[in-house]
Amino acid sequence: MTRVWIAIACACALLTTAPRAQDRQSFDTILDSYVRDGMVYYRALKSDRGKLDGYVNSIAEVNVGELPRPAQIAFWLNAYDALVLRTVIDNYPIAARSKDYPPRSIRQIPGAFERLTHRVGRSTMTLDQIELSVLSAFHDPRVYFAIGRGAVGGGRLRSEAYTPDRLEAQLGEVASECVSRSACVLVDRENGQVDASPIFSWREKDFVAGYAEKAPGAFGNRSPIERAILGFVDPRLLTIERDYLSKNANAFKLSYERFDWTLNDLTGRGGR
Repeated sequence: MTRVWIAIACACALLTTAPRAQDRQSFDTILDSYVRDGMVYYRALKSDRGKLDGYVNSIAEVNVGELPRPAQIAFWLNAYDALVLRTVIDNYPIAARSKDYPPRSIRQIPGAFERLTHRVGRSTMTLDQIELSVLSAFHDPRVYFAIGRGAVGGGRLRSEAYTPDRLEAQLGEVASECVSRSACVLVDRENGQVDASPIFSWREKDFVAGYAEKAPGAFGNRSPIERAILGFVDPRLLTIERDYLSKNANAFKLSYERFDWTLNDLTGRGGR
């Protein structure tokens, strides 16, 4: 009998040491059903929230530290995006409280990022702590554009979950999508400037460490963060953009756009 109880205890422990494939598939189904080109049918998701609540509950006690690195990154990216979705629908429709942000913005929810806590990966933490303490530890700045943040100005929320076996390809797509979106990077040849997302400046240290040395030699006189941004976007620029920047390496101005905190809500935009 003792052996039976030991076996049961071990089995129960295993259930909490790794995320189950069906849990991730459940989140994949949620994203596929309610996300279109980075925008979310929040009203419909709120009325059918059972799967999302189930997924959030399933990740509460996962022992993430025992997973391989790609599985850890995928876990935390999915966890962050799921918690953002739940934060929004918990407060949807979002009441306007501050003139500093757009109406219905996730920033209108008091403490959405810095105070509201969540149980995930056997820890209790805020969204900011997941981003700044957990995701930053992987030293891959692409993760900052992989998380949606519930805002038009953030990374484009995918219609699929991140998976360990496809993570590198998915993060590569995230970087490519960034360069193709004016909210991330815009090469304005007519006005001689490059407009970049403030996310680069928010996470300057990580981008400099990861991409400053990857900038073409023509940009050697630019600041470290400017070189990092240029190193990040260069492989994915159009030829005409790359040629322009190279020929005007010390002439164009690089500035940060204002982050657009408009809720990435598809409800009422031809959606459900």
